[in-house]
Amino acid sequence: MESLFHPTGNQHILDRIDKLTPIKLSEWGVMTVSQMMEHCKMPLQVVYGTKHIKVNPLIKLLFGRRAKKQFTSAHPFGKGMPTAKEFKVNFEPDFETAKRELKELVEKFSREGKEGIKVTDHPLFGKMTYEEIDVAQWKHLDHHLKQFGV
Repeated sequence: MESLFHPTGNQHILDRIDKLTPIKLSEWGVMTVSQMMEHCKMPLQVVYGTKHIKVNPLIKLLFGRRAKKQFTSAHPFGKGMPTAKEFKVNFEPDFETAKRELKELVEKFSREGKEGIKVTDHPLFGKMTYEEIDVAQWKHLDHHLKQFGV
């Protein structure tokens, strides 16, 4: 699996983001391409410490460990995975703004490396290593880029 920390893997994701267009249709799910990019910004903002979410402690206890395993394993995500309510986008973002901001957040991963990660205690998954954070972020971006055929 590629790494967002590594410049080559990071550029690979950026190149795929660049292939998105405002009229790109999803192969599954209900998000528009702009909503998807807005959605993809949020987990990056969580690890950078600029977005804060709270998870019900019971949900964390019941599902946190299993969800962490799914997000950090080598297996790709399945279609139709549930989205945390905090990450749902219920408006239509400006395409160019969402694209530019997502690219900036992805670039930061490689540019700042581990020093850019401010939150390693995930609200649902619990304590995560930098490698687990990298895998989870990569898989999430890859999943949604595939959703839009890039």
